[in-house]
Amino acid sequence: MELNPYLLFNGNCEAAFKFYEQHLGGKIEAIHTYGGSPMEKHFSPEWRDKVMHARMTMGKTVLMGSDAPDGRYQVPQGFSVSLNLKDIAEADRVFHALSANGTVQMPIQETFWAKRFAMFTDSFGVPWMINCE
Repeated sequence: MELNPYLLFNGNCEAAFKFYEQHLGGKIEAIHTYGGSPMEKHFSPEWRDKVMHARMTMGKTVLMGSDAPDGRYQVPQGFSVSLNLKDIAEADRVFHALSANGTVQMPIQETFWAKRFAMFTDSFGVPWMINCE
């Protein structure tokens, strides 16, 4: 069994996945748009370039996502995507890259359980936690 996050975006899924690929060292394996799919006729011409499904791998981890259809997007709440890193410098780098232009709830810092921990929402509206034990 695998457990993989599937994130919904408000029309900026492709930009988010390219950003994550760049800063997390992942590899985008697929980006499928609504246009050219069997679902194309159900969406406005403006929406056909939006992402119906994206998939990125980072080692053995898979991150998936899509643009929520018009009127169905909801701001994420009640969860965070958690990144567990082993290297302090890498944890700091990832925090500064992903939190840029976002909202920081807890800046990256040492805690009683970790050498580094942070909580923030990135510029795409996705909540994250970084933990470096």
